[in-house]
Amino acid sequence: MQRTDFSFELPDKLIAQQPAAERTASRLLVLNKDTGEIADQPFSSIVDLLNDDDLLVMNDTRVIRARLYGQKQTGGKIEILIERVVDNHNVLAQLKASKAPKADTPLIFDEGYMATVTGRKNDLFAIEFDKPVWDVMEAVGHIPLPPYIDREDTQFDAERYQTVFAENEGAVAAPTAGLHFDQSLLDQLTEKGVQFAQVTLHVGAGTFQPMRVEDIHDHKMHAERIEVSQSVCDQIKQTRKQGGRVIALGTTTVRALESASNNGEISAFSGETEIFIYPGYEFQSVDAMITNFHLPESTLLMLVSAFAGKEGGKERMLNAYQHAVDQQYRFFSYGDAMFIY
Repeated sequence: MQRTDFSFELPDKLIAQQPAAERTASRLLVLNKDTGEIADQPFSSIVDLLNDDDLLVMNDTRVIRARLYGQKQTGGKIEILIERVVDNHNVLAQLKASKAPKADTPLIFDEGYMATVTGRKNDLFAIEFDKPVWDVMEAVGHIPLPPYIDREDTQFDAERYQTVFAENEGAVAAPTAGLHFDQSLLDQLTEKGVQFAQVTLHVGAGTFQPMRVEDIHDHKMHAERIEVSQSVCDQIKQTRKQGGRVIALGTTTVRALESASNNGEISAFSGETEIFIYPGYEFQSVDAMITNFHLPESTLLMLVSAFAGKEGGKERMLNAYQHAVDQQYRFFSYGDAMFIY
């Protein structure tokens, strides 16, 4: 199975640079993965598509102000993207500079904050701040918009590039399928009888890294931290027992639930996952999925292709994507959504 098997043509004008005027104002492509049938609906119709015995599982991670701009003592500009907060002063980060800094190189940020490069861990730089890193990010950090959004972040993004149910800080990218929900829509689902559960997967910057191998079996996923509690596992088992569906809100939720599943059983899990889901994968804990549209040749497109069916799922998904292009859907983080059932 080759990376290029998951390619499609996407006009640049369909890459959403701004969110919809209202969270629920996006469009929804509804795909029946058994028949391949496609329907175009407003996102608000999700209330009608979910049943009163369904369980909607969300990723409650919260995006941190992980992008910082600064300089070396020589005056050379730097940009860092914090991948992981190790402790109160230390982080692992991607670092852009004209020349990669060596260990013990001082870094200077706005408002007098200082840091020091302490070493490397694979492709990431280990950096130690002179003040608590959470304080530094709050003071001078920027919302880390994805690389395909061609503009600087604004205060508006601080609110809109965050789900309304975000709780646990640690992500450098939003679980974007959740951006379509506002509190009113959640209340409508509650009134209908839909149950809710929350897991945590702190999305890493590696989610935007292109696959660099041709044979997808040679690809190694970046590690991300997840938390799946016993109470969520109990909810899933009870939903299944009562004949309801487990509906994952976003590919990050899918990865969290499937990482916690083994031999058809889901168990509480806390740690890191490097799960790579591609066509042929046997899903264990997810019955339906709400997701945004993903980049060509990306691991996330491979995941949704796998979910679209063990046989012909890739073709079914690429057909749905071509429909989305033809119908001028908006793509990627601030774009429209799909419901796959």
